[in-house]
Amino acid sequence: MTSTTDRRGIVVGIDPVKNWHLALAWAADEAHLRGTGLRLVVAVPPRHDTQHVDDTPRHVAQSQAGAEALRTALAWARARRPGIDATSALLDGFPAPSLGALSNEAGLIVLGSRHLSRPEEFLSAGSMVVPVTAKAHCPVVVVGDAEHVTQETPYLVVGVDGSESSRAALAWAFEEADLRRCALRAIAVWQPPVFSLHSGDTLFSAERRLLSETTAGWAEKYPDVRLTHEVRIGSPVETLAGAGEHALAVVVGRRGRGGYSGMRVGSVVHGLLHRAHCPVVTVPAG
Repeated sequence: MTSTTDRRGIVVGIDPVKNWHLALAWAADEAHLRGTGLRLVVAVPPRHDTQHVDDTPRHVAQSQAGAEALRTALAWARARRPGIDATSALLDGFPAPSLGALSNEAGLIVLGSRHLSRPEEFLSAGSMVVPVTAKAHCPVVVVGDAEHVTQETPYLVVGVDGSESSRAALAWAFEEADLRRCALRAIAVWQPPVFSLHSGDTLFSAERRLLSETTAGWAEKYPDVRLTHEVRIGSPVETLAGAGEHALAVVVGRRGRGGYSGMRVGSVVHGLLHRAHCPVVTVPAG
């Protein structure tokens, strides 16, 4: 089987200020599952040395806190998954650009969520979720809540809209479901147009046909994955978040415009990062 991530390593961002355990647990388990390396990173913003303000003491304190967080987190990850190939790195740079640069070589970026409000996301210097998710060259997993492994039949949810990015998300979701030996729920969300020359039944049938055709090849490649098709009517954010309430994760695609992406990370991806009560995996097109 050819991996959609080429079996490259997993990078997890460690936040020295907030609790990093959920994100690191997910990343360590995934690295163990995939047989890949795990790299823990903390990025410390560069020092600003001007004639007016010298913030060297603050920079030193942040570096020390980052180094200590990495030591603690690395020991914790190795204790959770003995034998795992785990390393750490203290980076000099702003967090979001630093993580974005690492996405060029990583197979997966894993971040925790501070559950910031939307204004805080854009105004907080420490916010990484939105900019990294928007620009990463590899899939990004945001772990704001734990995956639901206690379900009698564990499953993943993947949003499908026929776009190139959703096809990339579907490929990732099938591989993940195969690795985890769990079920996969492929969901297309249909919002009826206000005006249309076609009947609702005709449009609904077209959505169902598109969903079946999009998943057909992958279902043949992964015959052991239990796949279900669902076409829902309503809001994509609420529908996918609701479907993922007891899921291991919700997987969606990210592209430049429209579909499950829209502007920046898109209204659906952005909404899921706030609304979903399970890890959210965003897969870029291409």
